[in-house]
Amino acid sequence: MDASQWLLFLLFVQLVHFAGTWKLYRKAGRKAWEAAIPVYNAIVLMQIIRRPKWWVVLLFIPIINLLMFPVIWVETIRSFGRNSLVDTWLVILTLGFYTYYVNYALDVSYVEDRSLHPKSGAGEWVSSIVFAIVAATLVHTYFMQPYVIPTGSLEKTLLVGDFLFVSKFHYGARTPMTTIAAPMVHDTLPVLGVRSYLKKPQLPYFRLPGFQKIKRNDIVVFSWPADTVRVFFKKEEGVDKPIDKKSNYVKRCVGLPGDSLSVVRGYVHINGERTALPGRAKPQYTFAVFANKGVSSRLLLEQGVTEFNRKYLSAPLNQAQLAALSKYLLGANQNTAGEIELYTGYRGIPAKVVRQAGLSLREVTDRERYVTMTDKEAAALRQNGTIDSVVKQLQPIGQPGVNIFPHDNAYPWNNDNFGPIYIPEAGKTVALDPQVLPLYKKIIRDYEGNTLSVSGNEIRINGKVTDRYTFKQDYYWMMGDNRHRSEDSRTWGYVPENHIVGKPVFIWMSIDGINDGISNWKPRWERFFTTVHGDGEPRSYFRYFLFLLAGWFVFDYFRKRRKKAKK
Repeated sequence: MDASQWLLFLLFVQLVHFAGTWKLYRKAGRKAWEAAIPVYNAIVLMQIIRRPKWWVVLLFIPIINLLMFPVIWVETIRSFGRNSLVDTWLVILTLGFYTYYVNYALDVSYVEDRSLHPKSGAGEWVSSIVFAIVAATLVHTYFMQPYVIPTGSLEKTLLVGDFLFVSKFHYGARTPMTTIAAPMVHDTLPVLGVRSYLKKPQLPYFRLPGFQKIKRNDIVVFSWPADTVRVFFKKEEGVDKPIDKKSNYVKRCVGLPGDSLSVVRGYVHINGERTALPGRAKPQYTFAVFANKGVSSRLLLEQGVTEFNRKYLSAPLNQAQLAALSKYLLGANQNTAGEIELYTGYRGIPAKVVRQAGLSLREVTDRERYVTMTDKEAAALRQNGTIDSVVKQLQPIGQPGVNIFPHDNAYPWNNDNFGPIYIPEAGKTVALDPQVLPLYKKIIRDYEGNTLSVSGNEIRINGKVTDRYTFKQDYYWMMGDNRHRSEDSRTWGYVPENHIVGKPVFIWMSIDGINDGISNWKPRWERFFTTVHGDGEPRSYFRYFLFLLAGWFVFDYFRKRRKKAKK
């Protein structure tokens, strides 16, 4: 909906409100016309139902207003003596239109001095829950949102199982575009597994003022531009989502609007110079590690390397044994010798599980193994006397990669040698021709809502022949630190400014093995209450939090004792 459509919609809402309440306004001692003036009618209504005027603000905050409208409907009919449970359900289930019945069909009187306190314990409980949800939704939508790291694209910096607080106010909170949605859930209702929102009506994009711009190499949470999935890690038919209901991704912003970016031998270059990463950034690459006597898993773990697979050989397994091992396995097959090959992640199979299952396993330590690690870890591994060579695996210049932006044969780029590419800036104009167009066609057509057609060398935008285009918003380039195991802007291109969600600021909890079942969870205590950004190793503030929490409980205990003693 554009601005004029929204204006008409809001005027229609005001007419609906006026038609359903003007008699009630008069019975409350007000003028009928006061029910027709936008905003002012809400202020008057708060006076009629004896609720604070600041509630009016909540009625105009997207998503929050969905929670407040039923409260206002109920409060309105109760102000005219309709207090029964039936009345309450009728006004909610009819989306407020029950007030028309009260307004026109019933001879009601205004209850000027009605009690605002619930008449039962259940009523008190419901009131508390409603306003707790309102407050939590307000914080979640406009200030701070919890988020958990699901994949390893930022490994060594952010780990799978890190629970984050993402600030919405650093870059300015993006007001919801989807107006009708369940509070405090994203795109899917828990348990039910169904969509949590209605696609229409949609509000235009708007962002509240922030106190910080995105800086180069900031870690940023954003709506995944290429999102067509309903649930992560589940293959099914694609879905079309509103921007604010797309799946959330977290990556490092390596390129800003106006930058010229390239990747040269795996390293990001901005405007021709290799970018300097912050101290906590630990980019990783795939290395081929060779040792004539075999590359030991123990050695890799001692070097701090945790991204590699392990292979075991076993005699044929029965069903009970296979069931005992299944949660540790990435895969299994039978070789030509009749042995069972078992593949696991770096943790392998616990010795206790092997003993309980009555198995005899032998780990295979191949002479060459492919390992994901940092340059520093690779350098340390080269110094080990048992290792013969450590070689970074890089795709050569000119060799087209698989699934690489802009997905055009004219651009034979890959993850290690990519670009140069211009990152669009709002208000800047680029020249267009059929060769350049693949870089910007998704921006022109999908992100900025134009029609686009090409006939020979002729480009038409919104039906007009043109050889240039001016961008309407800023764009960013996002990449994972795990360079060879990250689907990022090298795959799906630019991230529009209207897709930015917020800035991760705090890790409040971290669980190792989060995807391996609750019995395998191990708290990473050293990561509890650590900051995301900054130089040096993360520092945990967990003990200080526990100290403050204990101090609060002591203070609250003595405060209550003193209060009780005064009675």
